[in-house]
Amino acid sequence: MKKLFANYNFEFDKNEKKLLVNYCKQALKQVAGNSRLFAEERAFKSIIEKLNAGTETVKLTRDEKTRLTHQLEENVKFIKKSMDKAWFFKRWLYKSMLTQYKNMLDNHFRG
Repeated sequence: MKKLFANYNFEFDKNEKKLLVNYCKQALKQVAGNSRLFAEERAFKSIIEKLNAGTETVKLTRDEKTRLTHQLEENVKFIKKSMDKAWFFKRWLYKSMLTQYKNMLDNHFRG
């Protein structure tokens, strides 16, 4: 049975907030100027504003959470693919990014 009401309040630590803000800024650069991706642009701008607000609890809308979760999952897939093709040093750099994104997905967005 599907839950009727979901909790979209998240408590990120300082490092997670910083990582998410940088990730959202990067996503904004990719979707900026494309009129078909206006909804993504609006959602990521809103997420950045909420993360920079300085409150302990960040309350996202369902749409923001869905878009952020989807983008993080796609990024994890991309990093895994890149790790398979990369040499030692690049693989070492990707591994830390991969663990950070996976931990954030598992701790906050899945379940």
